[in-house]
Amino acid sequence: MSDNVRARVIIKGWVQGVAFRYNTKAAACERQVTGWVRNKADGSVEAVFEGGREQVEAIVAWCKKGPRMAVVKDVEVSWEPFAGDLKEFDIRF
Repeated sequence: MSDNVRARVIIKGWVQGVAFRYNTKAAACERQVTGWVRNKADGSVEAVFEGGREQVEAIVAWCKKGPRMAVVKDVEVSWEPFAGDLKEFDIRF
């Protein structure tokens, strides 16, 4: 069984106005990852993912490309202690 992990991700580039948050939610749910995603005032997108290591690594890899219309320039990943406090995946506003 894989270890549970938590990753905080900042995605930079042309990532707002291209349904990045909605596609991230769909991709996370498909991989059975919990967490949240939101737009930031600086034009980036921030997300927190929790779940099995393989699933979280897969959604982080997905973020490096994003949805079809996105142009991802940089992805910053911070690995944090698993908290287990996220029960589903939400879009935050």
